[in-house]
Amino acid sequence: MRVKHQSLAFVDTNILLYAHDRDAGPKRVVAAQLLATLWEERRGIVSPQVLQEFLVNALRKLKTPLNLAQARDIVRSYGLWVTHDASVAHILRGLELMELAGYSFWDSQIIASAEAAGAATLYSEDMQDGQSIAGLIIRNPFN
Repeated sequence: MRVKHQSLAFVDTNILLYAHDRDAGPKRVVAAQLLATLWEERRGIVSPQVLQEFLVNALRKLKTPLNLAQARDIVRSYGLWVTHDASVAHILRGLELMELAGYSFWDSQIIASAEAAGAATLYSEDMQDGQSIAGLIIRNPFN
């Protein structure tokens, strides 16, 4: 596990997706502003899982899907934010967190990724705002 860096912020898939969803209304603005700030301050982190989930949803589930070239460019750009790859130990840590917090396996893998990357904050709409887990504070930027 990495040493925690108080300013690093892990971004869950939903934040990345809203920022690039033309139909997301006010959530698009909030998500895009958050990502722009994290870019400028060089504090953003994502995992391969986040990029994979983004890609599937951006191509298939948005009301106005992105085309393949757009989605590829976004994945390529945010690929710079990937600081580690998952291992078997990482998967097992996700299972521990799943038992501890009661989140789904996929959300628990996000938490494990954020923890492994040394993030202090996890931005997500899907988890409990303000909760502290695995040394992270979960923040919902839409609240």
